[in-house]
Amino acid sequence: MPATLNIVGAGHVGRTLGRLFAAHGVFAVQDVLTRSLDTANAAVAFIGAGRAVAGLADLRPAAVWMLAVGDDQIASTCAALAGAGLLQDAVVFHCSGAKASSELQAPGASTASVHPVRSFADPEGVAAAFAGTWCGVEGDARALALLTPAFEAIGARLVTIDAAAKTVYHAASVFAANYLVTVLDAALRAYVAAGVPEAVARELARPLASESLANVFRLGPAAALSGPVARGDLVTVARQQAAVSHWDAPTGRLYDALVEATTSLAARKRRGQS
Repeated sequence: MPATLNIVGAGHVGRTLGRLFAAHGVFAVQDVLTRSLDTANAAVAFIGAGRAVAGLADLRPAAVWMLAVGDDQIASTCAALAGAGLLQDAVVFHCSGAKASSELQAPGASTASVHPVRSFADPEGVAAAFAGTWCGVEGDARALALLTPAFEAIGARLVTIDAAAKTVYHAASVFAANYLVTVLDAALRAYVAAGVPEAVARELARPLASESLANVFRLGPAAALSGPVARGDLVTVARQQAAVSHWDAPTGRLYDALVEATTSLAARKRRGQS
């Protein structure tokens, strides 16, 4: 029989992983606790297994505990579960990219962190296409010995990360996803400021962004870099910086911050580094 799994916090990440674990027979989903009984029932319906519970007192012991709560609730949630005597000899893991497994202070338990590196905005879609998803993992040997084959069974690819550098690791994902969106938003707003209709602006930016991304992953960032900074056209850069700052001061500061980083990247390009 598969090991029992309790899920605490079943938002997009928790319910998606719960469905995958249940569908692949990896774990037997047992109890699901969220902020309210209604959301717990909704999570159980999505997962297709488990029992919604209303509070901590209703949770039963389980072999494995997944804490898919917000980053700021990880330590306190684990402490509450440990204080209730529920985590003795269990494997406990959280799914945060920003916090290390050391957030899980549970005497007698084995702890780890497993962070799927992708957006969970559409749980239904992620559950259907999870295979191949990279997950950053760290934790103690016993926990990873159980969790590694469990995540591999649902199609994950695992990479071990340095727990001491967890915040920098998570910042990498923020750069690759969140801040990329912010930079593209600046580009689209600048097109519109130049008189381009918003719908057309997206079509102008699409090939530039798509081809640049493809080149980064095919050639490396330095080789993919083009534009005035890469060419050393500093007069053009200064003129653009002034114009953007005059149009929108916050976007001007963003442009200014990116010049220094792009100059360093251009230097790597000239040296033939990736």
